[in-house]
Amino acid sequence: MKIFFNKQWTLFLDRDGVINRRPINDYVKRPADFELLPAVTEAIRLLSGIFGRIIVVTNQQGVGLGLMTAQSLDEIHRLMLEKIEESGGKIDAVFSCTDLKTIPDNCRKPSRFMGEKALEAFPEIRFEQSVMLGDTQSDILFGKSFGMKTIQIGSEKLEQAADLKFNSLYQFARYCQL
Repeated sequence: MKIFFNKQWTLFLDRDGVINRRPINDYVKRPADFELLPAVTEAIRLLSGIFGRIIVVTNQQGVGLGLMTAQSLDEIHRLMLEKIEESGGKIDAVFSCTDLKTIPDNCRKPSRFMGEKALEAFPEIRFEQSVMLGDTQSDILFGKSFGMKTIQIGSEKLEQAADLKFNSLYQFARYCQL
């Protein structure tokens, strides 16, 4: 099933494991720990020419655990945005949830919280014309809760399958150009 995207569509991206390398059993705690995955800036540059909006939604409980500060998280996101913009790409907004997963009714994906925040900031978003791209089950469930198309990055076996699956963000960007 080929899906055709255009400027009417919004792309939601997870961060760790999609944009940057996910540390094994750890967190990206400071800008020096932040390492973009191969061809990510080129992928986002290409996707910026296709999608009307690109929004990052990321669970970041490292702040809630006290392993990093909210200021460090902001610095990491500023660095990410700078590197993407230097390559000609754009991300319209970054929404993060720093709640612990053990807190009842937390804002972490798959909770709809960050999607609703995105809609408040960009009321023109139509979730039926949106895509959630991530590497974990919570990313896919988040997208499906809004009726979005869902794209899995990576080869991990997930209980709830995504609509499409790619090895990398760059591979998805190439698919969108065909």
